[in-house]
Amino acid sequence: MPRHSWRDRGRPRNHMFSYKDRRILESLARIAVENKVNPNEFSDRIVYAWNHEGSECGHLAIRCRQRTRDSAIFLFTKGQGRDVIVQFPISIAMLREKNQLGSFMETVLAQTSSVNLRSATTSKIRDLRIGMKKVSIEAEVLEIPETRTICTRYGTMACVSNALIGDETGSMKMSLWNQQIGMVHKGDRVTVKNGQVSSFSGEKQLRVGRSGTLSVMECAAADVHAR
Repeated sequence: MPRHSWRDRGRPRNHMFSYKDRRILESLARIAVENKVNPNEFSDRIVYAWNHEGSECGHLAIRCRQRTRDSAIFLFTKGQGRDVIVQFPISIAMLREKNQLGSFMETVLAQTSSVNLRSATTSKIRDLRIGMKKVSIEAEVLEIPETRTICTRYGTMACVSNALIGDETGSMKMSLWNQQIGMVHKGDRVTVKNGQVSSFSGEKQLRVGRSGTLSVMECAAADVHAR
């Protein structure tokens, strides 16, 4: 069954993106700016990768690693060594919508001159305390237990897995929900920004939350070699 394009004219032009969709668009716009690729061509190549599993845009490589009913997970790499830039899901609604990257470019250009995306202060696991918010951390995924299906307090069903992450100072659990579970694999190096530290069964636990982001900065060696 053929998929539609990001430029599909049949979709309503006033479609409202969710907060997370807007954050993804901003991230894609920053990638386009920092790697000097045309945002319109970039978005077209993402849709091509969605349809054909992979594509390239300049020195960037785009790989669609997994598809679900509501989203697709993309891995962005660059250079001959295929250095990982980031990995995150893009909603099917956004992939089918008319290209919106251009509308973010002015904001991104203004921010790029003063903001280094990797320079934000990151915490170490040993320094995290229950109740902390707006936490940024880099860690390795040590273990991903079997996914459980639970009924939320809102009466909906959800998938959850409490992954184990670690750095040179220690380890802790990180809750993964629904599409986040498919984003990461054992051995991946991940970054969480704007996360929260809570308590679950007497243990401190890192949660991405609605305002946080989870990104893969370095894939597990076995997965990189598979490419």
